[in-house]
Amino acid sequence: MNIKTLGLPLAAAAFLALAGCSTPTVVTLQNGTQYLTKDMPKTKTKDGFFEFEDISGAKVKVKADEVTTIRQED
Repeated sequence: MNIKTLGLPLAAAAFLALAGCSTPTVVTLQNGTQYLTKDMPKTKTKDGFFEFEDISGAKVKVKADEVTTIRQED
């Protein structure tokens, strides 16, 4: 077997392994707004914000004081 024959299955296996590591999370703000994220948001930054990417791919940055809950999606 050559590298081209092994490349596609190995790439597919790596993609599936990485996809299995994601943890869908719901971030709820005090005003009731909810964001569904692909992964757990980064911890609070030094300037007091949470940064994450929602499921549509948009980058979101919210003040930690505005966040009510961060929980894993059921």
